[in-house]
Amino acid sequence: MKSESAPLRVLVVDDEPPIRRFLRTSLSAQGYDITEAEDGAKALDEVRRRLPDVLVLDLGLPGVDGLEVIRRLRGGGASLPIIVLSSRADEAGKVEALDLGADDYVTKPFGVDELLARIRAAMRHKLQQQGEKPVFRSGALAVDLVRRIVTVQGTEVRLSPREYDLLRLLVAHAGKVLTHRLILKEVWGGETDIQYLRIYIRQLRQKIEPDPERPHHILTETGVGYRLSAPD
Repeated sequence: MKSESAPLRVLVVDDEPPIRRFLRTSLSAQGYDITEAEDGAKALDEVRRRLPDVLVLDLGLPGVDGLEVIRRLRGGGASLPIIVLSSRADEAGKVEALDLGADDYVTKPFGVDELLARIRAAMRHKLQQQGEKPVFRSGALAVDLVRRIVTVQGTEVRLSPREYDLLRLLVAHAGKVLTHRLILKEVWGGETDIQYLRIYIRQLRQKIEPDPERPHHILTETGVGYRLSAPD
């Protein structure tokens, strides 16, 4: 990530002081430079003034809520990773946040280790997008993005054009959860029955997973979408 002389700058946005205090203490202990905001308007101002590397954002904010913060940042071209904090019951909010451009989410209550893992994954994804490698490797899986060849343990796996397009999308966003709606839009070009997506995910798992019933590569985010495991 960054050297000790330039710690990762994290903006924490939450209207609950105990959560901000917990995050400030936990993330500071990892060497991160923490800035706080208690509402959406201040969050937008802090992004403009301090240019943070990562935004940890609660959705339920007073005034300008978290979804509107994401909408304005992405609409203005901001590319910083956004990790959403959501309540366990707010499944629709998580999906909308991801569709608006959030990179990932953690559900309250959460552990600091989970949040740290999400931050690291989001930063890896950003770096990957900035300098995408021609061959993606994760365990025994390799995807040659130039030659459009997929291999598992060195043996080529035959994919249909649609299966490859789906895998290619997941590879491009490895480590990031993609919503059902986003995948259907990118691979099928619009509104398509989600059952098609489930069928193709099942077919892909049959071809690339060591154990399709306990997938290691293509992970299900229940009620939200799918995530391709990032390389180790």
